[in-house]
Amino acid sequence: MRGRQLTQTQASARRRLPRWLSGLLGLLCILVGAFLVLKPFSSLAMLVLVIVVGLVLTGLGELSDDDPPGGRRLAVARGVVYLLAAVVVLVWPGATIRVLSVVVGIALVVGGVLDVVGARRLSGTTRWNALVSGIASVVFGLLALAWPDVTTLVIAVVFGAKVVILGVRLLVDAVRRTRKGDLEAALAHDESPKGGWWRLLGSVGALAAALVLILVSLTFQRGVPTADAFYDAPQSVPAQPGKLLKSEPFTRKIPDGAMTWRILYTTTRDEGQPAVASALVVAPKAAATTPSPVIAWAHGTTGAVPGCAPTVLDDPFETGAMFIEDKVIQKGWVMVATDYVGLGTEGPHPYLIGQGEGRSVLDAMRAARQLSGVRLTDQNVVWGHSQGGGAALWTGVLAPTYAPELKIAGVAALAPASNLIGLVENLHNVKGGSLFAAYVIDAYSRIYPDVRFDDYVRPGARTVIREMATRCLSEPGVMVSVISSLLVGPQIWSQDPGTGPLGKRLQDNTPPAKIQAPLLLGQGAADSLVVPTAQAAYVKSLCAAGQQVDYRTYAGRDHVPLVQADSPLAPELLDWTDQRLAGAAPKNTCP
Repeated sequence: MRGRQLTQTQASARRRLPRWLSGLLGLLCILVGAFLVLKPFSSLAMLVLVIVVGLVLTGLGELSDDDPPGGRRLAVARGVVYLLAAVVVLVWPGATIRVLSVVVGIALVVGGVLDVVGARRLSGTTRWNALVSGIASVVFGLLALAWPDVTTLVIAVVFGAKVVILGVRLLVDAVRRTRKGDLEAALAHDESPKGGWWRLLGSVGALAAALVLILVSLTFQRGVPTADAFYDAPQSVPAQPGKLLKSEPFTRKIPDGAMTWRILYTTTRDEGQPAVASALVVAPKAAATTPSPVIAWAHGTTGAVPGCAPTVLDDPFETGAMFIEDKVIQKGWVMVATDYVGLGTEGPHPYLIGQGEGRSVLDAMRAARQLSGVRLTDQNVVWGHSQGGGAALWTGVLAPTYAPELKIAGVAALAPASNLIGLVENLHNVKGGSLFAAYVIDAYSRIYPDVRFDDYVRPGARTVIREMATRCLSEPGVMVSVISSLLVGPQIWSQDPGTGPLGKRLQDNTPPAKIQAPLLLGQGAADSLVVPTAQAAYVKSLCAAGQQVDYRTYAGRDHVPLVQADSPLAPELLDWTDQRLAGAAPKNTCP
């Protein structure tokens, strides 16, 4: 019996790759896997190449493994699966990250199933290792197929790590055979139990990571905000803009002494088509009998898809950077805060597309005047921050022609998205700037036929950027976008966004110097998103065109801190608004 075992072992040793080739294969696996983990998205072509090489090396590694879980037949089957996957990626026309995720995902699922099947023939730690590692591989593969953002992480980390582990195993085996000699190593290896506790520990760690990803996915899905039936448009949307469709009391986190409604009303898209938007109307209780002036609030960025409306989110005020709603009520003013089109209601949302945002603001003011239970004067002051600052500027531009019946006593634009080309070109220097870039290119490519998403976003970043555009800034899943943006890198553009059709459309949406109402423009001197130099250039262009503007800067204030309750801007904004409602002459800081 011993002689027979020796003969079988000698035959097994002769079937192995030469130890130098096994060691070289292991080293290549380690290098390729490490590249996938550390630098996967430098370019799509490089990613395709590395994935193909990784699949080939994994297939060859399975075929040459002298200690495969489940035996040689299953090892051959796994090797063939990975080699076929490499062929599919090579011959697939126009391979994308999504294609890669499908191929890698299927390969991981099939390889994992083969591991689980092979576990029935094993015993001890080897059986548990094959079973646990197989389940982990299946879970990771399903995640790659089902969760696009995690797809990139699976390709970069999971598959890369799998290739590294296989390489280490091959390299260690080659070193052991070098030290002991091929036959002696084979005999020693054959007499010892296969698998081992260290390998099992690694498999358990992989399964734990897979289960954590599942739990994270479920948590993120539960945290996705969704709009309820209130935001559904009627079957036939009235063509008249500013028509109140419905209203209901709103009680979530409203200021003391206020009565609040959420409203649904009609507005107009850029193509002249009727649309539906939502808003909050927040009024002091005295406004039920005493007419009150209106503060039209245009909120900052909350996202770009239905569900991201402030009226849907947990905090309807702070999520859009409104921190002094209590002061508005104490002043006896009524705040009308639009959600814009496409955040609570059906999209697309005109993110940084000025006329669409400006009309949403004006039509909210119109609709609020049809609300029973509150009385309003004919005076309106518009406030807006960031995205909403740009919307406020466009509200002032559009009011005389789009809603001439509304008296706009003043426009306050706070850190506004004004110089759009300068803003977008600077996003790669901003922490988390890829999120805002995703909102921009998604909105512009959906609304403008001449702006093509694929013309501006580099191939390796497209899947990640499309997924980013579907997330609200306040939802837990945005952390996946942040992690993905770190892998993709800060520069997502394949060409300068300030050129071509996108550049022209950004220029078209830069608010022109046609605001007849008194204008206050506030800017934080430490703003890293809307940079002061770009804002100063915009103000200079307004002055050169004859626009009067009261331009104020605030030392040490970044983008959001500019409008927080403790900012020196807050009391100045309230005082400036008092002066506008009183009809005082505005200040002009233009030379």
